[in-house]
Amino acid sequence: MATLASSSSSLLLSSPPSKLAQASLPPSLRLSFSSYSHLSSLVSISPSSFLACPASSRRSSVSAFTVKASAAEKKKVLIVNTNSGGHAVIGFYLAKELLGSGHEVTIMTVGDENSDKMKKPPFNRFNEIVSAGGKTVWGDPAEVGNVVGGVTFDVVLDNNGKNLDAVRTNNNFRLQRPVADWAKSSGVKQFLFISSAGIYKPADEPPHVEGDVVKPDAGHVQVEKYISENFSNWASFRPQYMIGSGNNKDCEEWFFDRIVRKRPVPIPGSGMQFTNIAHVRDLSSMLTLAVENPEAASSNIFNLVSDRAVTLDGMAKLCAQAAGLPVEIVHYDPKAAGIDAKKAFPFRNMHFYAEPRAAKDILGWRSTTNLPEDLKERFEEYVKIGRDKKAMQFEIDDKILESLKVPIPV
Repeated sequence: MATLASSSSSLLLSSPPSKLAQASLPPSLRLSFSSYSHLSSLVSISPSSFLACPASSRRSSVSAFTVKASAAEKKKVLIVNTNSGGHAVIGFYLAKELLGSGHEVTIMTVGDENSDKMKKPPFNRFNEIVSAGGKTVWGDPAEVGNVVGGVTFDVVLDNNGKNLDAVRTNNNFRLQRPVADWAKSSGVKQFLFISSAGIYKPADEPPHVEGDVVKPDAGHVQVEKYISENFSNWASFRPQYMIGSGNNKDCEEWFFDRIVRKRPVPIPGSGMQFTNIAHVRDLSSMLTLAVENPEAASSNIFNLVSDRAVTLDGMAKLCAQAAGLPVEIVHYDPKAAGIDAKKAFPFRNMHFYAEPRAAKDILGWRSTTNLPEDLKERFEEYVKIGRDKKAMQFEIDDKILESLKVPIPV
């Protein structure tokens, strides 16, 4: 039997202030940064406390810093950006933010500039990067040195590598230098990596914090280990779900698609599962702080997320509020309905959320994500591009509704 939920309320959970729970990968030497030729942000870092704990502990190491930014040091930054999935928008926002802060930015997108993928967001908006003074190039990460024309950089952000093959030189192809090996050989001062919060092992005590146990065989984990052993100044960032203009992976749109068409919103399980959804501007602001405070960020792992959790039902209700429309939520058991929940729903069917404790404690970062307001902005764009009028099929939804004996909208 279908379970209905009203749209009168939603649930968000805010994380409490906390001391740093820092991931503990092998310690490494830190680079001493010389100032660049332009006036920029010099960082003074005063360690005030340190506590060592086991690597698998949530309190694996604690270090509080006082970070004082004076004038900002201008950096030359290369962003190696994926050409698919939800992470591409991170590179887009970061490029624009760094350019706005006076840094020099080149964004290298994997693949061919003339491919069909480049006709979609955020790639079809790369003119915004160029007009802000940035440079855009396309190519194979294995030939990154050739693609960027031998230019040297202070900082490289790899927003593409998901396993060692993507970042490490293949012994059979010595002339190729995937991103990490090329960055090291070319003297890059700081190497940043976009990992994933999906590498955390499911836990009985959410949320995930830096230092929690990860899946040892996950590709991102292997990359994190590799860069920690090969760079004296590195940091890794683990994002979850995100919203924002230019995203090419459905998040809030999935809910809007059903709400505007007066269709029930099918949510697996109870709907009370917690997740984390951040506006991508929060992710780019955290990354920018790492670029501008390299010594503070060095040798750390950061959860690249907002500081509030939201329930799955809560997300549906907030999307409905943003649209100014009612919502009918139905809950279902994927197994009973004969449905693969991964194909039927955009989020994991479990408690899956992380907190950004390291970024707050080390970088002094603060989240600005405000889902009720941010979703209003997202709905305005949803309508502006005409997606609310687009013809759509909901075959999986219909199968779920049929299994619940809920009338299927005509």
